Parts: sequence; C-alpha cells; structure tokens
Amino acid sequence: MTVWDDGAPPGPPAVLVHGILTWGTDERYGFAAQRPLARRHRLLLMDRRGFGRSPGLVRPPGEERDGPTSDYATDADDIVQLLGDGAHLVGHAYGGVSAMLAAARRPDLVRSLTLVQPGALRPAEGHPVVAAALKRARASAAALPADLTPGDFLRASTEGIGLEMPEPTPERLRAAATCMRERPCWDAEIPLAPLAAAPWPKLLVSGDWAGAPALYKEYAGDALVACAEHLATELGAEHLVVPGYYPHTQQPEQVNAALGALWSRG
Repeated sequence: MTVWDDGAPPGPPAVLVHGILTWGTDERYGFAAQRPLARRHRLLLMDRRGFGRSPGLVRPPGEERDGPTSDYATDADDIVQLLGDGAHLVGHAYGGVSAMLAAARRPDLVRSLTLVQPGALRPAEGHPVVAAALKRARASAAALPADLTPGDFLRASTEGIGLEMPEPTPERLRAAATCMRERPCWDAEIPLAPLAAAPWPKLLVSGDWAGAPALYKEYAGDALVACAEHLATELGAEHLVVPGYYPHTQQPEQVNAALGALWSRG
C-alpha cells in the first residue's frame, strides 16, 4: 500500500483499488492522477496481491502450486483490513468487483462506494450485450494457450484490441503474469442487496467511449456501459459519464471533483 497524505486534515481515509495490468500508483492505468485529492483526504493506494510491491497469494499447504496467484475474494479480505475503522472506497475494473465484495461484507466500515467501470458483468447478464460479452470472455479464457508468456498476454490485452501496448517493464510484466492466473472478475457472484440497502452514498463512473478503438469498444466498452447502468439502478447510485474510455486517467479533473463531492457527504 502507498499512502498519500499531502497535508490532508484528519478524517476518514479513502482506499483505492486498481484493475488489471497495473498497480496503485501507476500513471497509465492506476490512480496517479488522483494525487491532488491527497490535499484533503488521506489516500491509501492498494497494490493487489501479485501486483506492484505486494507479494502473491499465499496458498495453504496442499493446494496446487499452479493455482491462482490472486483473486477478488482475497482482495476483499485485504480491503476490509485497509478500511480500518471506516473509509471511503473506490474500485476500478477488477478492483471494482473486489471493492463491491468487501463493501457487501462489511458495510459498517464503508463511508462511500465509487465504482469506476467495474468488471462486474455477471449481475447484469440479463442484458443481451452483457450476456454476449460473458460468453465471449469465457470462451477466450478457456482457449488461452498453455505456453502463453506475460509479454504475449500484455500484447494481446492491448494491441490485440486496438490499444497501444505499454512498455513491457518488469513491473508491467509481473502484473500481466498475475492477470493470466487470477480468477476472472467478470464471473464473480456479487450480493447486491447489502450494497443497495447501505445508507452511504454510491457513485458509478463510466466513459462515453468516444474515441475508443472500435474493437475495444465492441469487446469491452458496450458491456461495461450496460453493466454500469444496471448497477447504478440496482444500487440506487449516481452515475457520472465522462468523455473517453478510461475515466480516472483521461478525465481526472471531472472524476476528482466528483470524488471530492461524494467524500464530503460520507
């Protein structure tokens, strides 16, 4: 965990949980652009297990050595610990699923919940676009070659859907290696009732996907938008839509302003 506290006054901190191929402080996909919020709030930027500076998942004796190195259930355990006596909670993509599970488990420790394009597809699988995306994702996961390298996975996950591939640094390749082995978040079963019943404010943040590569929008964007709309309705959450397809990195001023306003209420 990285702590950013740039003279913030005492009060509930905010726990930020990243998605895939990244880590807490990463400028490309992580929460580096949220640093200005540390002037008013203490930010706890989590590195999920197997990412950034965190160790991988420690397995009990007897479990297969080639099993998952990380998953959303373990993330939820870690998030609950980071919430302390109470904190605001923000999750992006895979981290959004982990955050939802943690908040559903311990709503008493959450002051507000923000989900940035969460990868929680299964709760919205009644939507035809989401159902098609789930079918495609399951088939793709089952067809991954046994000899796929982290570099291959990084390229396929970016260039393969029309995005620019980031530099394959050791940190990025470690993140890719963990992504290859972690349990897919899009198939997670998430109890929505405790989240809907919670009294704290909730916010969904989505991009409008303008300017996104066509293949990326088709493969992920349309389903993520449908999922966010469904979750906003089910949870009674506000829904902020900003230009682009990576809200907190492409539109940090709008997202940071929304987070600041939400946190002032919780």
